[in-house]
Amino acid sequence: MTSEQIANTGSVTADHGSIQTHAQTQPRQNDSVKGCPSERKCGLRWRPAMLHPASLRVLLPWLTSIIGIAFALCLVIAWFPSTVWNTPIVSSDAPAHYYFIRRLLDEGLGAALHLWPHNSFYPPLFHVCAYFVIKIAALFGVQCSIYAAFNITWIIASGVIFPSGMLVLCRYFLQRWNHGNPMSNPISRISQASSTSESSSVSESSNVLNQRVSSAVNRQYNATFDATFVLRNLIGLFVPVLAVSSVCHPYGLLNAGPLIAFGFATSLLPFLIAATLRLFDAIAAREHIVKWLAITAIAGVVCLVAHPRIAFTYALILVPFIVLRLPWKLILGAFIAMCVGAVAFVALMLTSFKSDRWANPASWFHSHQPSKNLWESISFCFTDGLDGFPAILFALLLIAGTVAAFVCASCRAAMRSADSLSAAVSTVAPDFSADADASASDTAVSAPDVSPVSTSGLPAASCSDAADVSLSASSEPSRPRRNDRLRDVIALTAAFLLVTLVYVCTVTLVGALPNIISAPWYRDENRIMTMLPLVALPLLVIGVNALSECVSVCAASASFAPSASSFSTKNSASSSSSVPSLSSASAVSSVRNVSFASNWIGPIAAFLVIAILAVSAQIVCSSRTAARDTIIAHSSLNQSDPNEQLTERKITVLRKVTERTGTQATIISDPLNGSMYADTLFNANMLYPIINARTDVPSAPFGKVETAFASGDAQQVLGTVCPLTDAPEYFLTMGGQAQSLQSFPYRAQYDSFHNEELIDAYVDGGTLVKVADYSQYGQGWALYRFGCAD
Repeated sequence: MTSEQIANTGSVTADHGSIQTHAQTQPRQNDSVKGCPSERKCGLRWRPAMLHPASLRVLLPWLTSIIGIAFALCLVIAWFPSTVWNTPIVSSDAPAHYYFIRRLLDEGLGAALHLWPHNSFYPPLFHVCAYFVIKIAALFGVQCSIYAAFNITWIIASGVIFPSGMLVLCRYFLQRWNHGNPMSNPISRISQASSTSESSSVSESSNVLNQRVSSAVNRQYNATFDATFVLRNLIGLFVPVLAVSSVCHPYGLLNAGPLIAFGFATSLLPFLIAATLRLFDAIAAREHIVKWLAITAIAGVVCLVAHPRIAFTYALILVPFIVLRLPWKLILGAFIAMCVGAVAFVALMLTSFKSDRWANPASWFHSHQPSKNLWESISFCFTDGLDGFPAILFALLLIAGTVAAFVCASCRAAMRSADSLSAAVSTVAPDFSADADASASDTAVSAPDVSPVSTSGLPAASCSDAADVSLSASSEPSRPRRNDRLRDVIALTAAFLLVTLVYVCTVTLVGALPNIISAPWYRDENRIMTMLPLVALPLLVIGVNALSECVSVCAASASFAPSASSFSTKNSASSSSSVPSLSSASAVSSVRNVSFASNWIGPIAAFLVIAILAVSAQIVCSSRTAARDTIIAHSSLNQSDPNEQLTERKITVLRKVTERTGTQATIISDPLNGSMYADTLFNANMLYPIINARTDVPSAPFGKVETAFASGDAQQVLGTVCPLTDAPEYFLTMGGQAQSLQSFPYRAQYDSFHNEELIDAYVDGGTLVKVADYSQYGQGWALYRFGCAD
């Protein structure tokens, strides 16, 4: 049968989801005669330009991304404790971060390279951003406090930067997952399989007819708005929301310390990981290497300036990708670089922190206590730190999706291997008949010259690309393709298991090996659990995508079974005739059903599951609520313990002290009694208002003062304190150390500052002179002036 006979008798054309007969296409032909330049242009002329599928493909990724990030930002703002806008977060590390911002304001950006009071380096990026928030607000006539700038910077990092980075990272894996699959229509694959299996029992004309039906369905599939494209962009709504749904990050670090610098680096890390993986792609393709190397280097420097210790998280996650995706020479080079970095880190620790326990790793972190049992720590990882029903749903989707991704990726790899073998055999021993050549040529003539356009950079998705190798063979490069899907699934799974191992070692196991494994993160649960979303969320995304594809293929297979047998019967009955019939309403209906099943069943199911997960994670969020309540409790001034870091009484005393001394005089006090907050509350000049003083640095003034004060030698005290500044020097007592800071390992070094006997001795000898008594606020509270000759 010739193509002219089929064209004159019955034709199948695609028009946005409908299959038309010859009678239905006649009006279009008349329109063409009347001056319509083409069927495609005429059919789309009435549409607004913004509704064109190509325009939607451009706008939808941006629209869903913006909406998703906006949702994430709203969630972070809604969660953020309102009490810390006017009062500081009262915790162990908070005064240091406030002090760093204050120092930048006092000394300018030049202080960014030596923020510590003894002028050593501390990662300054978060504090520099807060500094710019204050300066930009001043340009508009708005006075922004240090606390407000601190909070705004944290909200931007947690509600905008981090969800944006996670979206970039997840879309990268989706792009690779769906790469090289330009015509992923399950109907065509099933119809081709049916056509092939029945080729021995039907006529040549039936085979040609089935091939033309398959080509027509492909045209229909590509002309309609791609359902899988919609799914991938709906992920743009949910990935940012899920990124900020877990207590793992960013909420946990604001409560712990807060660990602001490390949290800021963690929020930036997804961009560095995505850039590094793009660099691996460029190396494999041998193109754009310099471009992605520069981008990766810039992203790496930014992350290191945020916090150098983030390099350990980066290396842990990237190790599986390095092993699976780089040439062996680069793998060797990467591991040599890691070893050099590890040696440098050990050398830094040995020289910076003096200890007699270095040779006995089992004695490291001797004050650390396990917080979870084995089951609790493992389940925490598989649930990404969620609670209740969302946790169960997340774990089920993660496990089922990973299995589905392995199955789809393995099938694709197997089918590609089989296809490569078949191609090699056909190249060595071609055996084509003239009829087969004619049929193939005829099919090629009628094949659609249409390829899906995806200006978003994300090609169309489907399940088991292995099944449609024949469709995309013409677009495959001549060199053998690597099994990108399988490599990514293995690497992501390995990275997830490595993170789980480190977390379990930290919160459950004890001994030398767990100490060594978790040492780069200070064996701190809060730092380590920030890694979970970085590996769990991408694995969940590609897993849900794989499940969606599998559901679509299964639905299409079930829907196509009756229609395939119907077509086979019709073709057999009409084999004696020169013209087969395609105008049956039932046949058209069957193809429509198959099209709907293959295009939409999977994406709709995936959309509903992810939507339920994202919404329920905002309803059942006891861990996040607990973190928020803890911060509110820390920032409250109504404390039952009068010795807590900040109370109404201490605020009053610190205000009175600053009014008495002014902002230029130096005030020395025990940093664990809350006095260091006077620096940012009232701009007082507190000497080293940071609780972890280092006495091994020659320029550390607070360490020298602490040693001299504990000596009991009046001459040594005055000889150390008096030269600090030209302004007067004061000493403040405000009771003992706060109960909330009793876990601080170096608290004993400040005991001399609240030793009443030692203080009385200095008063009796004239070293200290009482200038203000605050005993009505607390027993023994007073302000003294050092007896310097000034």
